[in-house]
Amino acid sequence: MIVDLSLSLSEETPVYPGDPEIKVRPWAFIDTDGYYMNVIKMGEHSGTHVDAPAHFVPGGKTVDELPLEKFIGKAFVVDVRDGEGPVQLEEIPDSGYYGKIVLFLTGGRELSPEVALFLVAEGVKAVGTDHMTIGDETTHTIFLSEEIPVFENLANLEEVLGEEFTFIAFPLKIEGGSGSPVRAVAILG
Repeated sequence: MIVDLSLSLSEETPVYPGDPEIKVRPWAFIDTDGYYMNVIKMGEHSGTHVDAPAHFVPGGKTVDELPLEKFIGKAFVVDVRDGEGPVQLEEIPDSGYYGKIVLFLTGGRELSPEVALFLVAEGVKAVGTDHMTIGDETTHTIFLSEEIPVFENLANLEEVLGEEFTFIAFPLKIEGGSGSPVRAVAILG
């Protein structure tokens, strides 16, 4: 079974405050042009997306420079919706992170820098959140300086809560990109 963990991209898709709005405009129509196509204008961090190191780390790798292995792997969801403020260490499991992609069902919360440091020390492969941002600049820098991709704006995480699954979220190969929209999925079974 495949579970779609991505938001739909449209002009109604929320964007991070200050980021470019998503614009979708018709370009060609079947009845007049013989084919149908739209023009899309948006920031690299629109909808469900991944942050590359270059997003916060001077001289960091861009999205096209990261190996594809960074965007696929065994994953699980940690539910931290019941707390308030930044997610703290006592709210997450003590172990089980090495080589895994860890996705956080936050209900709008951000990870604290302490959680980021812990996950890096535990050998996490990648992290993700249902929120527009994983955390503040420090939290981003902790992950991205270690070339740990950060997935944001994930959807439907409650559908895979309690499961271990294969997570796949390949970015567009944007030359020099600080990030990219992704089509994130969970493969169960």
